[in-house]
Amino acid sequence: MRILSIIKQVPDSNATIKVLPDGSGIDTAGLKLVLDPFDEFGVELALQTREKRSDVTEVVAMTLGPDKAAEALRIALAMGADSGVHINDAKFESQNELFAASVLAEAIKQDADGFDLIVCGKYTIDLDSGAVGPALAEFLGIPHVGATTGLEIADDGKGFTARRRIEGAEEVITGTLPVVLTIEKGMVEPRYPSLPNLMKAKKKPVKALTSAELTVDDSLKAATEFISVAPPPPRPECKFVEGEPEEMAKELCRLLREEAKVV
Repeated sequence: MRILSIIKQVPDSNATIKVLPDGSGIDTAGLKLVLDPFDEFGVELALQTREKRSDVTEVVAMTLGPDKAAEALRIALAMGADSGVHINDAKFESQNELFAASVLAEAIKQDADGFDLIVCGKYTIDLDSGAVGPALAEFLGIPHVGATTGLEIADDGKGFTARRRIEGAEEVITGTLPVVLTIEKGMVEPRYPSLPNLMKAKKKPVKALTSAELTVDDSLKAATEFISVAPPPPRPECKFVEGEPEEMAKELCRLLREEAKVV
C-alpha cells in the first residue's frame, strides 16, 4: 500500500497580511509561510496509518508551488514522509483550485506504482474553498470522502470505512481503495518535526516535475479570471451607550435597528 499526502505552503495565520497597492496579490516580502495546518493533519494521518500497518510501503508528499514551496515539502519529509514530489513551473501558477487539482492529478497518473490512499486537508487557509480534494478525485476517477474525522482500513488492504460529522449525527461511509480523503481538524494531532529529522529530510529524495513532463489542459486555468485582492474594510469605531439602564436599552435597540440594521 502506498499513501500520498497533498500539501501546500500558505501564509502563517498569525502573520500580518498586506495587500499590494495595485491589488494584484499580497506582499510576500518578509511574510512567514508555513505548511497548511489542515494539510498537516493529512500528513499525520498518512504516517499513523503506516505505523499501524505493515503493508504500507511508502508515504509520499506532493506539493504544487514555486521554489519556496520546497520548505513545506521539507517539513512533511521531516515529519516522516519517505519521499517528495515538487511540481514547480510558472505555467502552473493560478488561483484556480480546479486547475491546480488537474495538475496534481496529471502528476499522480504518471506514478507507475499508483497510490491506494490520497489525503489532503479539508481546505487550505489561504483560498479557503476546499475544491482541490473533490476535484482531484474527479480527475482521477476515484471516490472522495470530505471532512473525514475517522478512518479504518480493512485487514486485506482493499476496503475502507470513513467517518464524517454531519448536522446532529455521524455519517459512516464504506468503499474500496483507492480513495481521496480530505481531513477535518481534530482527527489527529500532527507531530513536531525535530531538528535532527529536519536535517535528515534534506537527504530524502524529491522528484521535480515541470510543464515539460506534465501535459495539462490550460482551458481550466482560463475558466476563471483573477480580478483583485482587497483588504477587509476597517472596523467602525466602538460606540458607547450611556444613561440609565432603561434608556441604554432603548438606545441600543435603536442603534441595532437603524444603524447596524441587524434587527
